[in-house]
Amino acid sequence: MRLLLGMILGVFLTVGFAYVYDTSTTNSAEPATRAGVEHRPMVNWDVVSGNWHGWSSSVRDTWNRLAAR
Repeated sequence: MRLLLGMILGVFLTVGFAYVYDTSTTNSAEPATRAGVEHRPMVNWDVVSGNWHGWSSSVRDTWNRLAAR
């Protein structure tokens, strides 16, 4: 049980820190390039959103099939 909880917590922390990093570097008032280094987000959040909606729809459909029995 501790292992599962630790893995879930690790996933949430990783995603949370990636989100915080991306929002703090891409929305700043500084120019996009500083000292020749381009600051791009680590994660394409549009893809994450699409994957999340697809996964949640799949889980919802599975739940509805199980509940209908």
